[in-house]
Amino acid sequence: MALGSALTNWGMKANRFFSSYVRIQTDRGHQVVEGSPYACLRHPGYAGAILFTLGTPILLNSIPAFVLDVITTLIILLRTFLEDRTLRQELPGYQQYAQTVRYRLLPLVW
Repeated sequence: MALGSALTNWGMKANRFFSSYVRIQTDRGHQVVEGSPYACLRHPGYAGAILFTLGTPILLNSIPAFVLDVITTLIILLRTFLEDRTLRQELPGYQQYAQTVRYRLLPLVW
């Protein structure tokens, strides 16, 4: 859980456009962020959130918490896919960035 929290916080600190809303922030000069965790993962905030939620059922020793974690993880995966698609279509330079940083959440996997 600590690793997931640290990864999410690192992503937030490195990206001044980090937001809970998926939108191109043209009013703030939105541009692609390529440094820090974004050099390895396109969505370190979501990767950290998944790591954090994976720790919850272990901490609670709870099967219902594990079921909820699986559902939450699936929702995060869907959101990651949809956000990535939006960024590719609407954010200048993101398509090229996505070719350079191939992995969304997990290096060598996806």
